[in-house]
Amino acid sequence: MAIFGPYFNGYSPYEIHLELKNRAPSWSFIFGTDELGRDVFTRTWWGARISLSIGIIAAVIDVVIGIIWGTTAAYFKGFTDEIMMRICDILCSIPYLLIVILLLVIFGPGFTTIIIALSVTGWINMARTIRGHALQILESDFIQAAHSIGASKRRIIFRHLIPNTFGTIIATVTLTIPVAIFSEAFLSFLGLGIQAPAASWGVMVSDSLSALRYYPWRLFFPASMITLTMLGFNLFGDGLRDSLDPRLRK
Repeated sequence: MAIFGPYFNGYSPYEIHLELKNRAPSWSFIFGTDELGRDVFTRTWWGARISLSIGIIAAVIDVVIGIIWGTTAAYFKGFTDEIMMRICDILCSIPYLLIVILLLVIFGPGFTTIIIALSVTGWINMARTIRGHALQILESDFIQAAHSIGASKRRIIFRHLIPNTFGTIIATVTLTIPVAIFSEAFLSFLGLGIQAPAASWGVMVSDSLSALRYYPWRLFFPASMITLTMLGFNLFGDGLRDSLDPRLRK
């Protein structure tokens, strides 16, 4: 629906028709219209593009940084591992909203700012998860065998270590995307993320909150999409984790 939904009824997500404002859901406007007469159905699916794009891009960045950081800390252990993990602890101690506000001052609100804000600390959970799994793999017999035959560090990391963490990586990514989507909606709701007239789910929820008593459909549909998307990704992530972990299959 994020791909094809905006083209189903022929309305533009930014097309204003004041004479059609606040229309209830009908055959002409499936999700109704907002205070400017814009079609909520089209804006909802257009907002899905923005919200999903932010979630997926942020998850990819988290994966790249998390893999590099987590596997490096696990492989070299000792002092290197201690320093890298303490850096993660320091970053986790910085209030999230403080980071967002600082980025807003530097870059201004928008799509890029949201991505940067989500990526500054979003990779830490990925790095810790991969590190923990990599430490277990490094104790395996095939890793010891690779060391014994003189395999290089690069080969062990990229040929043996990272490929054997793919199951954990994929499962963690599917759980990272809904967190990023909700964070975007939350920041946009506070006015710190995507700015109107852009049609992200957070912007739509923020715009419709004041009219909840009289025009509830304006809030119901974008809020429902946020809920269903997060539920879908979490169920998929849990199922994927169970299927990729032989211990959980038992």
